Amino acid sequence: MRGHADAGPEIGGQGMRGAPHVTGIEVVVPDRAAVAEILNAPSKKLRRPPAECGDLPFVIKRDGTWLYKGTAIGRKELVCLFASVLKREADGSFWLETPAERGRIVVEDAPFVVVEMDWTGADSAQIVTFRTNTDEMVTVDLDHPLRFNDEGGGDPKPYVRLRSGNGAHPIEARISRPVFYELAALAEPQTVRGKMMLGVWSSGVFFPLGEMPNDEI
Repeated sequence: MRGHADAGPEIGGQGMRGAPHVTGIEVVVPDRAAVAEILNAPSKKLRRPPAECGDLPFVIKRDGTWLYKGTAIGRKELVCLFASVLKREADGSFWLETPAERGRIVVEDAPFVVVEMDWTGADSAQIVTFRTNTDEMVTVDLDHPLRFNDEGGGDPKPYVRLRSGNGAHPIEARISRPVFYELAALAEPQTVRGKMMLGVWSSGVFFPLGEMPNDEI
């Protein structure tokens, strides 16, 4: 009478099963599902950190001009290429970083300058959008707020946040004076924390530009 082999009990490891006894030795083979999972698993390659190159001979001037070894980079495409690999560290320093190399550069103010503004809607439904000197578009909202720096005296300098850095210091664009005049033309009064402020709406958020003078209240 012909019999059949017992598949045997499951064994400790997940996805493994016992095979029939062969000459007294139990052979354990992987389950098909386990084999497929192993074969389809992506290979994990360790990524080496980029090599440190120290200080690079790049300077970004306050007006947004990029210099290399003291000479202005005239090709906008090349400036945009370098700008795409610009990073900011937790200490506020700026770096050009590729997967292979990274080096520190000098930035006199903000690395980008807002050169154009557009807006749609009105009041709290208004949307304000900026274009930088590298053609990056940014809409003013909670993730890309306005900021004013009054250090050094004089009129406060307006900035807009473009993206996060590797710490508390973001990468920003300075709003050029002509664009800021356009922005100020959209200002309207609003009470903020008990004070009457002049500011602009964008993306449902009110951004104060400054306190309203007493003679205008």
